[in-house]
Amino acid sequence: MGYHTFDAERADKLEQSGQRYRFVSAEELLWALSLSADDTVADLGSGTGFFTDDVAPHAGTVHAIDVQEEMHEYYRQKGVPENVTLVTSDVSDLPFDDDALDAAFSTMTYHEFASDEALAEIRRVLATDGRLVLFDWTATGSGTSGPPLDERYSPDEAVDALRNAGFTVEHEAVRPETFLLIGTLE
Repeated sequence: MGYHTFDAERADKLEQSGQRYRFVSAEELLWALSLSADDTVADLGSGTGFFTDDVAPHAGTVHAIDVQEEMHEYYRQKGVPENVTLVTSDVSDLPFDDDALDAAFSTMTYHEFASDEALAEIRRVLATDGRLVLFDWTATGSGTSGPPLDERYSPDEAVDALRNAGFTVEHEAVRPETFLLIGTLE
């Protein structure tokens, strides 16, 4: 299951706001993150920076993390906000100190990096009271949008993975095609 990456040659598709906001609105993402103006945040699987751009005005620093340098090139051409740094890295090996982030989020990319190692790494870099927000395609969906069903996780599988990694799941919302999970550290 999982572990594919979005084809960088189709990056323009990631900029289609009608399609992207249909599954995750900027308002819901910002509500879930519950940011302060000086927070340091990581967008895990940032792609073209579509959702990074929504978060940047509400945080001190945002790290746009993607495993594909081609996605960062696209973002550079589009224009990167001053408080956003581009980081080419796998989520299971983040180049941050322990407790460096106040929050981390993933919009429709959890299925690409889901593993015990990645969740342990996210836990390591999140500060006490840190928040992890995951929006992703659900394995119980129809598969008409997003990745194939066999590359997705069910909300229950994702909740179990978060709990096993030491997160408290504070919020869970399951929709026909997607789910939202908010995990915190204590």
